[in-house]
Amino acid sequence: MDIHEYQAKEILRASGIPVPPGEIATTPDEAVAIAEAYGGTVVVKAQVHSGGRGKAGGVKLAATTSEVREHAENILGMTISGFTVGKVLVTPAEDIDTEAYVGVLIDRKAQAATFIVSAEGGIDIEEVAHSDPDAIHRLTVDPRYGLMRHQAYGLANSLYEDPALVKQAAKIIHQLYAAFTSSGASMIEINPLIVTVAGEVKAIDAKMSLDDSELFRHPALLEYRDLSAEPAAETKAREANLSYVKLDGNVGCCVNGAGLAMATMDLVKYYGGEPANFLDIGGSSDPEKVISALEIITSDSNVKVILINIFGGITRCDDVARGIVEATTRIDIEPPIVIRLTGTNDKEGLAILAEAGFSAFSSMDDVVERGVEMAKAG
Repeated sequence: MDIHEYQAKEILRASGIPVPPGEIATTPDEAVAIAEAYGGTVVVKAQVHSGGRGKAGGVKLAATTSEVREHAENILGMTISGFTVGKVLVTPAEDIDTEAYVGVLIDRKAQAATFIVSAEGGIDIEEVAHSDPDAIHRLTVDPRYGLMRHQAYGLANSLYEDPALVKQAAKIIHQLYAAFTSSGASMIEINPLIVTVAGEVKAIDAKMSLDDSELFRHPALLEYRDLSAEPAAETKAREANLSYVKLDGNVGCCVNGAGLAMATMDLVKYYGGEPANFLDIGGSSDPEKVISALEIITSDSNVKVILINIFGGITRCDDVARGIVEATTRIDIEPPIVIRLTGTNDKEGLAILAEAGFSAFSSMDDVVERGVEMAKAG
């Protein structure tokens, strides 16, 4: 679950990390009132689940209330990476001397939290890794012991030479790890971590993702979910207990089992197509899941063909067939559907499909190749 910058800052602030104050505004009048309370120059920042806000014009300095109003009017309602800005964060501007990057995320390969830090902050860490890989420093934390004091100092030393700054940064890195573990996060990044002209180290921006599988341990954090900032298809998939990831292709995939879903997408690529999504209906035999899956796939205007690949084990083919037939009566499905149905109760499932005018393949290669052909023709 992605959360907004101001929400991430609340979590960091609660862990003791020095974060400048800030308040949320949903109208220009509210933004002006907040700026007047702070006095001086402020920053007006779009709150959306997306990077690149500054490049899109969603982050602006304002020295006067008239500038605050102008920027708030321009940013509110702006579209950034497909998301509409509904709120802005108004925060006092800082007198910045230097900028650095500090992040911690779950490294799936190492199966542990890994810190990534760089003295080059304020830009995308991917750009730094590409242009100057030696500027990136990594540390994987042993989950048995947590982040050790000397490790935090080692990371801080890679950012600063001044011992006073190293001491401040090491404390922040320790606090960041505490925030990471205590919130069930999968990623937190501070970009930039700044040093002010007065020599204070502060986090003036934050990006954070929470692990959905950890949220039952932290029910209070569920309040941070902003449904208006999420793609509607992802919200519907989560509510239907489906695993869904939107991709950029035009072959909509509906599959049971994550492994089979990955193999299906690989085969789509092999035959020259592009998958439009990863969608796993799981091992359930509930026809409603199939209906929800097809509703999600058809909501993507890029989909030219719907590829249903079912290998029935726990999942019963007859229940999947009933879901397909029911979906075609409930919703308007324009893309053609190609089906592979084999496994538990496949004879019954094929009979249900045949009665409704559908046919099905038994070979995975055949159905994928046919689906890719139809997508290219469409």
